[in-house]
Amino acid sequence: MSPTPHSLEDIRAMIRKFVDERDWNQYHRPLALALSASIEMGELLELFQWKTDSEILKALEDREYREALSFEIADVMIYLLRLADRTGINVVDAIVQKMKKNEIKYPVGKWNGKAPDKFSQSDSR
Repeated sequence: MSPTPHSLEDIRAMIRKFVDERDWNQYHRPLALALSASIEMGELLELFQWKTDSEILKALEDREYREALSFEIADVMIYLLRLADRTGINVVDAIVQKMKKNEIKYPVGKWNGKAPDKFSQSDSR
């Protein structure tokens, strides 16, 4: 395995190397990667299915549960980072720009302690 990554770009390079070494680029089309991320998200959600908030908090105290959760989060992130890589999207820039839009869309004074309701907003993006 590669040295421990220290940045998002290091992680992207590690994933890219892993894929290249296995000749998997041919399978990493944007649609396939998006579908795979969604499938992995479903697996992540299974860890919460049928549990109450208090049961989830208790489960998080269990080492095996936390490890399973961390691996499912990693699977989702790997596919999303790979999708960004294959489509030429800089994730850091995208997040910064999206957070700027969110700051305008959800100003502090108006949204403190309130959950956004996309159905009551004219612009839900």
